[in-house]
Amino acid sequence: MTPRHPMHPVMAAAAALLGSAAIAAAPQAPGPAFPTFKTAADLKAACDRGLDTATAALRQLESRPADGGWLAAYDRFNGQLEDLGYPLQFLSAVHPDKPVRDASEACEQRWTEFQSSLGQNEKLFKAARELKPRDAIDRELLKTTLEGFEDAGVALPPAQRERAKALNDRIAALGLEFDRNVRDAAVQVAFTEAELKGVPEAVWKNAKRDPEGRLLLGVDYPTYHPVLQLADSTSARERIWRAKVNEGGEANLKLLAEITRLRKEYASLFGAASWADFVVRRRMAESVPKAQAFLAEVKAAVEERERRELDELRRAKAEHLGQPLDAVRMERWDVPFYTERARKARYSVDQEAFRPYFPPQESLLFCFRLIEKLMGVRYERVPGVTLWHPEAQTWRVLDAKTNKPLATLWLDLYPREGKYNHAAVWSMRSGSTAARRTPQAALVVNFDRQGLTLDELETLLHELGHAVHNNLSATRYGQQAGTSTKRDFVEAPSQMLEDWVYDKQVLKLFGEVCPNCKPVPDKMIEQAKAARDYAKGIQQSRQHLFASYDLALYSGEPRDPMALWAQMEGATPLGHVKGTMFPAGFSHIATNYSAGYYGYLWSLVVAMDMRTAFDGGKRLDPQVGRRYRDKVLGNGSQLPPAALVKEFLGRDFNSKAFFEDLKK
Repeated sequence: MTPRHPMHPVMAAAAALLGSAAIAAAPQAPGPAFPTFKTAADLKAACDRGLDTATAALRQLESRPADGGWLAAYDRFNGQLEDLGYPLQFLSAVHPDKPVRDASEACEQRWTEFQSSLGQNEKLFKAARELKPRDAIDRELLKTTLEGFEDAGVALPPAQRERAKALNDRIAALGLEFDRNVRDAAVQVAFTEAELKGVPEAVWKNAKRDPEGRLLLGVDYPTYHPVLQLADSTSARERIWRAKVNEGGEANLKLLAEITRLRKEYASLFGAASWADFVVRRRMAESVPKAQAFLAEVKAAVEERERRELDELRRAKAEHLGQPLDAVRMERWDVPFYTERARKARYSVDQEAFRPYFPPQESLLFCFRLIEKLMGVRYERVPGVTLWHPEAQTWRVLDAKTNKPLATLWLDLYPREGKYNHAAVWSMRSGSTAARRTPQAALVVNFDRQGLTLDELETLLHELGHAVHNNLSATRYGQQAGTSTKRDFVEAPSQMLEDWVYDKQVLKLFGEVCPNCKPVPDKMIEQAKAARDYAKGIQQSRQHLFASYDLALYSGEPRDPMALWAQMEGATPLGHVKGTMFPAGFSHIATNYSAGYYGYLWSLVVAMDMRTAFDGGKRLDPQVGRRYRDKVLGNGSQLPPAALVKEFLGRDFNSKAFFEDLKK
């Protein structure tokens, strides 16, 4: 996932401007050093300075004539805004001290207000409208720049323009509050050791205990997934499932209701029928009916398979409990447990058994080695760099042939209280060849220190795919770099790579980065590959529900988010569990994936088609990898996504590979 952060893509020497809080740039790491702060007051002071600098830079840009250098000057200005603001805003997700996280969030809100005003800047809009693009790249940037101004409300009548800004600022503030409620909830569930029978001891042995001696487990995924998949106790699985699905609570349901109402009002200012219509018109799908038709096609392909798989799991439950089939009902907290049992029984696959083969740091090195071989780069760790946490790492990316430094990558691998508790990449700094500006990204995950499962290794490679998209961008302008692509394409470069972890030859790269690591047996990979398709109907039906709910929530008149969810989930084979409130933790649709969650499935179609270029023994082919690096990753959004893919494949993309895969 990529934010995957509600930062606007619009920061020069940030380290100097941030003052004494910033560290000196490590000479080996391209771009400005990451700023560190001892106190919330330090961060606030840096935020004040950054906004003052940005305001002064804006005044200079406003006075510039709309000449042949204006577009490049505008792009440099946007890069300056990134450097001044993005690192400060990112810290709300990762800093160990809550006062600093709170100051970071407050800073982000101020930057959001600056950006919403910037989007309505009539002087800049007028200058952009007067420009004559010199080539196709300029034309594409100018097109998206003008669309951005228009969508911010610059062309609206004064009263409506003012209302649009107020709505933008309010929606952003609500999104921050929504994420904070999830991040700082610190949900814990108490279990006796007996209730955790079946769960590896490493998951719970170091957990804190309550006064009664029970273990207190959080709902971070290194804890949540093993309990849900492996705990023999039905009650234990149900309690941790309910705790997770209710993360965010009633407060977030109210926030989501207000967000949907305000977004509908915002869209109406532009004459759009709904927020979904307003958003999707700028995406690959082009219209809500087209996105809905695609989802209907997915549903038709998986719904019968989902029912068959659930029937099989119900039979497995009946056999396990020694009960008559008619007396057994599948519950949502049963599905992961019996799916895992079925995989073990049918394919002899145990995800937990992979952990000894995939130590976290070595798994990272393996993923780096794959990218190195495939795309002609080299990763080098930069030691001695002070970041937001002692365990966070700094790496630089170099071109393997020329040794030219290309980018910086920061990593944060392990869970802790108050940290963003899923997996995502923040594109912190956009690259620009014209400005000789190197990109920077931060990858955040929450892995078990004992090792990764194969599923988690897939997650790591997916997220690294987002970082690579940022790091290997080679666009003229920063605003067109890396993950600036349309939202329903942005997941494709990451999803394309996921399949590599099931390739026996690819996994042998582990021996190159960790000679002492015991190689994972070929048979385990073969079994995992066969097991991967098991319960695919259930998995894709769930993704379909998320996407359909998102579009339904933001189409037409605003509806109560919880009532709509209960209705739509209630229509699925497993139904809705009364008292649960999944939308309260569905951060994607409260923030920057609103009316766009369908993009995960849409991107997967494109990803699986691009993957065909690596078929026939070409998984590690450096020629195909270099073509992919240059044509897709390197071009960012200089071309529309369909044109990027056509440049790479030599033909228009299609959905054949995706729908064929659903039949496996």
